Amino acid sequence: MLRYLRLLEVQLRASLQTSLQYRVEFLVEGALALFWTGWSLVPLLVVFGSREQVAGWTFPEALVVMGWFTLVKGVLEGAVNPSLTAVVEHIRKGTLDFVLLKPADAQFLVSTAKFEPWRIVDVLGGLVIFAVAFHRLGRVPTPGSVALGAVMLGAATVILYSLWILVVSAAFFVVKIDNLSFLFVSIYDAARWPASVFRGALRFLFTFVVPLAVLTTFPAEALLGRMGPGRAVAVVAGALAFSFGARVVWKRSIARYTSASS
Repeated sequence: MLRYLRLLEVQLRASLQTSLQYRVEFLVEGALALFWTGWSLVPLLVVFGSREQVAGWTFPEALVVMGWFTLVKGVLEGAVNPSLTAVVEHIRKGTLDFVLLKPADAQFLVSTAKFEPWRIVDVLGGLVIFAVAFHRLGRVPTPGSVALGAVMLGAATVILYSLWILVVSAAFFVVKIDNLSFLFVSIYDAARWPASVFRGALRFLFTFVVPLAVLTTFPAEALLGRMGPGRAVAVVAGALAFSFGARVVWKRSIARYTSASS
């Protein structure tokens, strides 16, 4: 475990140094992230401009969901997407050999190959949205709610990463998966809304098939003090099961890999 933590530290330091080589780009990308964070609030402002509640959620409560959406998006774009997108090119070119030959777990290496440090702006933006939301609610979250929210964030990150592993694993079977990855990112935009907004098949889809509710709505409910311990345990167990399934798919997919030398 300590060995892999040291490897993670090396990968993070390398990504930070690479980003700081282009300081202007670093600042511009950070400014754009702030702009898009603000722009993502527009749909909420429009919808709640003419009503007090939507599907049982008030505007401040929906802001908590938006805060998680922004924060988890920072995790997706800053820590998950950059590394795993590069794997597709390795598979396509047959150059994944350079990763497989290293004395470490291949999934760990490809998952930590690249980070986008400026995406920390999204995380900070999410925290600011939380502050505004609870200021409008006239209260602060309890320590227990914050702790449960942190657990839900961990579960959300595990599920998000597992979903991306499943998408990347498809590259071992098909030549081009860019459209699939773009589709996933587009579907994630629906996570800015509470899950109860959706009805019927869409609600089932966004809860169990592509579990967007676990990414934003459940953490919001935990932070608002609406989630019981039994439900939290079920979410964590589901996230671990999802992670195990993604690992199995990855191992079977990588067994089909044909290197450039084959």
